[in-house]
Amino acid sequence: MTDDIVRARTIISGRVQGVYFRQSTAFQARAAGVAGWVRNLEDGDVEAAFEGSHAAVDSMLRYMAVGPQHARVDAVETVWEPTAGEFGFSIR
Repeated sequence: MTDDIVRARTIISGRVQGVYFRQSTAFQARAAGVAGWVRNLEDGDVEAAFEGSHAAVDSMLRYMAVGPQHARVDAVETVWEPTAGEFGFSIR
């Protein structure tokens, strides 16, 4: 792994809304020093974008595969994107 800044966008499927998923993702991302955002989608999935060091983004992707205590993650689709220069982490 490298310390270069990378960006990944994910869509998480399963029981991921109404289980504190966005809030716990924001907490984990801020603790990891990752910028980006997380939001609910109309179809019941959650979408998130993470930007930071490769190690920190990989850590967030591992978290997304599990989620918070009451979540059930069935699938995580990840797309690597060009960096966008985001600062901070927000819930949309």
